Amino acid sequence: MKHDILIFDLDGTLSDPKEGIVKSFNYALTHFGLSALPEQEITSYIGPPLDKTFIALTGNHDPQFIADLVARYRERYADIGYSENRLYDGVKDTLLALHNQKIRMGICTSKRADFARQILTLFGLDSLFEFINGGDVGIEKWQQLQDLRQRATISQHSLMIGDRAVDLTAAHKNGLQSAGVLWGYGSSKELETEHPAYLFDTPAQWLQLVQ
Repeated sequence: MKHDILIFDLDGTLSDPKEGIVKSFNYALTHFGLSALPEQEITSYIGPPLDKTFIALTGNHDPQFIADLVARYRERYADIGYSENRLYDGVKDTLLALHNQKIRMGICTSKRADFARQILTLFGLDSLFEFINGGDVGIEKWQQLQDLRQRATISQHSLMIGDRAVDLTAAHKNGLQSAGVLWGYGSSKELETEHPAYLFDTPAQWLQLVQ
């Protein structure tokens, strides 16, 4: 195979997190006396780190207030939000097929690593991945990939697969090729602007990488 390891984003790539994320955002906002927001407004921000999303949604840049919002969000997410994910059709079968062909795989998500592991365990997928790399407030995805490269967990021959531009730019900043998926939360225009090496319409097309 051309790539030594396939690195997958989680939200919008393997699973649809919309219900848990929308409800947890509104749980945090209303706790602090702010109005709940329409689902469509929140879903347009799925993917980037929580602190950036709360800044965008509220227009407030106060670090303590944003940290408090994040903490309240995670309170609900840890309790129930993580379990409100659903796998996209074809993801599980394709990942199992790749695993059966001895293809190395890992996860790099802006979501905190413990939440990511809970979700993957929920779907019986956690054992398929060599690593589950998660982010946190103040950490950019390109920094996560940089750390993985510095620790030799991944190499310049690894492929980053995600649904948002941030996944692709993080890969390119670290000298990796990228792939976009068209069923998540990034539009085809958003992804094509970053010039990914591949664009996938269905998870089954990942198998083309090993042919």
